[in-house]
Amino acid sequence: MDLVWPATAWALWVATLAAALKVSSRARNFRQASEEPMPAPVAELLRGMRAQDVFHSALSELAGRGWVRIEGDHLSAGEALDEPLRPYEEWVLERVRARLAGAQEAPVVALMPEGSDLDGGFVPLVRQCAIDLGLARRRWPSMIVPVLLAAGLVLPWCATIATAGLAWPGMIATMVSLVAGIGLLMGGRGFLLTSRGRESVKTAPVNHRQEWIFTGSGWQGGEIEPAQQGGPGRLEVTGYVVKRWMEADHCYIALHDGSSEKATAYQVEEGLYHDVLPGDSVRLLVKPGKGTVVRVLTHNRHW
Repeated sequence: MDLVWPATAWALWVATLAAALKVSSRARNFRQASEEPMPAPVAELLRGMRAQDVFHSALSELAGRGWVRIEGDHLSAGEALDEPLRPYEEWVLERVRARLAGAQEAPVVALMPEGSDLDGGFVPLVRQCAIDLGLARRRWPSMIVPVLLAAGLVLPWCATIATAGLAWPGMIATMVSLVAGIGLLMGGRGFLLTSRGRESVKTAPVNHRQEWIFTGSGWQGGEIEPAQQGGPGRLEVTGYVVKRWMEADHCYIALHDGSSEKATAYQVEEGLYHDVLPGDSVRLLVKPGKGTVVRVLTHNRHW
């Protein structure tokens, strides 16, 4: 089986993709950076936080200005102030009012939109705000480049199929073409931080200890104590995630067992930190000596 021509076609496509990415990554001043302070939701997005974190950050900012009121883990409607709102803030208020459905208050976690709604409606608005502030830019000026790159996959794919048919090279070429093509089209025009954006993210003050407080398990938002030190072996702990934060490049979650006055903090890996949300019920395997989580045994989402 002679795969010289298919290999050459794939090498040309990969080289074209690499060149396009390199050219698009060059710093270009499409828009002068604004002197306006960076909103916390934009900072969270540029840091790579999940859409749920960015949404909660937007709620916190709106609460600080009086649009909504947050007491403990409950939210109620505030006043309609005479000030302009950013598009993503209008989106947040619309979803919150719709989920309140006339009620006086509701748990904050119950007001969280679905992930698909956040990714499809909310996150693009926050990204656009970052672009408007000069903190980010689009990788491609239009969709022409990703469309042409996706269309260019036809040549190496056809060359592979013509040579190998449905044998394993042809199957691999088909899967690679589908994944790469869909990725290029779904990624659209892309999203890159500008140099000002990267600098702003490093210096933006964000107090992670003030994020995501959940008291629905009975915890009244009081003291959090560190996990007890010492002891050999492994220990299973069960509870509700009531809070999570990052400190000195370490990730922590606080668990409440539903009856104690205090919640207990455990150090977790970044993957688990991004996977759990306050309100989730978890059973963890913990190393008592350091108070670190070794493994997640069960994980049930709150909503």
